Amino acid sequence: MTKIIMAKRVAVIGAGSSGLTSIKCCLDEGLEPVCFESSDDIGGLWNFKAQPEADRCSIYRSVIVNTSKEMMCYSDFPMPDHFPNFVNNSTIMQYFRLYAEHFSLLKHIHFQTTVRSVRQRPDFSNSGQWEVVTVDRGGREETHVFDGVLVCAGHYTQPIKPLSDFSGIDTFPGTIIHSWEYKDPDPYLGKRVVVVGIGNSGGDIAVDLSRACEKTFLSTRKGAWVIGRVVDRGLPLDMIMMTRARDLFYWLLPRALLNLIWERTLNQRHDHKLYGLQPVHRILDQRVVINDDLPGRILLGELVMKPNVQKFQGSTVVFDDGTVEEKIDAVILCTGYDYRFPFLPTSLSSGSDGDLKLYRRIFPPSLERPTLAILGLIQTKGPIMPAAELQARWATRVIAGLNHLPPAEKMDKTIEKHVQANLKSYPWPKVAALQVDHIPYLDAIAKEVGVCPNIAWLLLRDPAVGFRVFFGPCSPYQFRLNGPGHWSGARQAILTQWDRVAKPMKTRPIPEPSSFSLFFWLGLSGGAALIFALMAMRMIPLFLNSD
Repeated sequence: MTKIIMAKRVAVIGAGSSGLTSIKCCLDEGLEPVCFESSDDIGGLWNFKAQPEADRCSIYRSVIVNTSKEMMCYSDFPMPDHFPNFVNNSTIMQYFRLYAEHFSLLKHIHFQTTVRSVRQRPDFSNSGQWEVVTVDRGGREETHVFDGVLVCAGHYTQPIKPLSDFSGIDTFPGTIIHSWEYKDPDPYLGKRVVVVGIGNSGGDIAVDLSRACEKTFLSTRKGAWVIGRVVDRGLPLDMIMMTRARDLFYWLLPRALLNLIWERTLNQRHDHKLYGLQPVHRILDQRVVINDDLPGRILLGELVMKPNVQKFQGSTVVFDDGTVEEKIDAVILCTGYDYRFPFLPTSLSSGSDGDLKLYRRIFPPSLERPTLAILGLIQTKGPIMPAAELQARWATRVIAGLNHLPPAEKMDKTIEKHVQANLKSYPWPKVAALQVDHIPYLDAIAKEVGVCPNIAWLLLRDPAVGFRVFFGPCSPYQFRLNGPGHWSGARQAILTQWDRVAKPMKTRPIPEPSSFSLFFWLGLSGGAALIFALMAMRMIPLFLNSD
């Protein structure tokens, strides 16, 4: 008699960038995914809505991604070559639909279905199963049993509005909103607006407003280092900067020297002190602000930099340096987000701030059985999508029983070490826990899955690919060259990534040498990186003998 083994059922909460790849990874590992999405469409954060919805991510109309298409795509599904290198929300939504259709993911998604609670079953210590309660669009409540749960609900859902930090705020007659509520500059045409906070959203919104407002003021407590999306020769910033060779080179050099080099480089483009941007922190201590237009708007006088807001006196705003701006019509708070997952057991949270203690930012070590994972709950100086995809590949293999986690004690020590390392730059432990170094984090997860590229082996067996993997962009395709989930198109995707960079810009015929692609790659990426590596190797003896 044939024994029938039922596939493990896995609940996927959310159908955004993390949720979509989680569904696919479940299918790849022989699991049965059931995805619950509270909205009427896929896309999560990138699903633009004219009105923000409670407990959901929200974006403004003009938003453009800060990472290039080659670096942020899924590892076995490159973005179409005609897509621009930096896409807007409607274009990335097109990409999500192409991905979902190609891998037949939509049939596994229950739209307009909200997850009310996720609780361990009474026999959890043996079964590892979860009881998930959902409510559909008609208000019908249903209870499901799952062998695993993947939480992909996003973490830009709870706007932080520190109104109590501003004396006299209750006397301000104008409008005060958080960037979570901001959609476009139309309501602020001809008005005087103060934007508080200079993260990526603060910079974007201030630039957006400066084209419509009578005057826009950008208030910052600490300042920021600002860099554009493109670097030398107009190439994508992340494709040039995020390479394994550079990471090695930076690791070899003293941090103080790297700070000096980077700060000098950025100040040559625009003097941060002159532009009122000079931050209190060193450039490597916190994330830079990526914005192509901010310095230009300051130069034109349409955007005015200001220190921290000290107090409000009616429609007058007083800043820490004693300067005053009158007749302010609106204030937009770009003061960040908190996160919470109210449907999860409170036992998973640690401390009064509701932090989630997670091994490798994925698994709660407190669970007896590792059948719940939280994906995408990280902050990195690179694209999140490739990291979330690797997280999903690992999590589904753990749920399927193909990979195993270390003992809880070891996971706890790893978590504590990670948080302590980040506390200097991010004093709030909950924020410090979210920070990861992009390439090291990708490699750490990839090693767990068994897909981390072996550079030495690649250089010997396939030098063309090995050279590009080490000296070139750390693009997601590297994690499909071998091991579980191997994709036969990964090699070609790596060899042609610069062609896809060039394709959308080839809109006017210009004669090119036949060796354009090779020069484009070797001359710009490999050559420079090789020089850096050789310099580093020559410096090693000096560092070793420096004492």
